[in-house]
Amino acid sequence: MQNETKKRLVAAALSARTRAVAPYSGFQVGAALLTVSGEIISGANVESASYGLTCCAERIALFKALTEGKTRFTAIAVVARAPRGPMPCGACRQLLAEYAPGAEVFVADSAKPGRIRNFTVAALLPEAFRSVPRKGKGK
Repeated sequence: MQNETKKRLVAAALSARTRAVAPYSGFQVGAALLTVSGEIISGANVESASYGLTCCAERIALFKALTEGKTRFTAIAVVARAPRGPMPCGACRQLLAEYAPGAEVFVADSAKPGRIRNFTVAALLPEAFRSVPRKGKGK
């Protein structure tokens, strides 16, 4: 991926991070998902007092994209105030493996957004769960 595209994606994630709703942890995360057509869909984490209902920025961006009819993705950037950049959690890795298996993953510290680390979804979650197609309804 071209460096300019990577920087644009990280910039979109930085912008999304400002809209995070993190009243409990204060840990604001932004994500930006790149479609094959070049469109960027962003998301930010939203926390709940029960924590288990909290939703990560990566999943929010992915869910927004999917519910808008976007189904093919080339990359995602994730940004937060974390020394080596925030790594996607297990749930986010699984959903990326299902819906964006060939995507590149970029992570960056919001304090040093020029230092971008690259991964593939497959490297982050080898041997991901795969669905087994059903042979018919009700069987």
